[in-house]
Amino acid sequence: MVEGDPRRVSICHCLACQRRTGSAFGVQSRFDRDQVRITGTSRTYTRVSDEDGEQRTSHFCAECGATVYIASSSTPDVLIIPVGAFADPGFPSPTVSVWEERMHNWVQLPVKVQHIQ
Repeated sequence: MVEGDPRRVSICHCLACQRRTGSAFGVQSRFDRDQVRITGTSRTYTRVSDEDGEQRTSHFCAECGATVYIASSSTPDVLIIPVGAFADPGFPSPTVSVWEERMHNWVQLPVKVQHIQ
């Protein structure tokens, strides 16, 4: 459960997000850790970024395997939650796009999205 608005909502085109989602990109929201209340159990998988050695631990639902949230060693006060986990078509749209050098050429981004390389 989360309270309040996310810090940001982003589209990520990195290969790890493509693999994690089984899609051409991931869409995730970032919340301050104190905005999030975690209940239930999860299974985890930790990967290390090829670029900077940052550790990211994905927490998966122990029952269905869906990604529930991701914790990053570089931002311990923030939790990353996939937008699909909210199952809310009214969720705020992405404002940032990252890792665009790995973006599929057919992907169309929102007009007002900020591009971060």
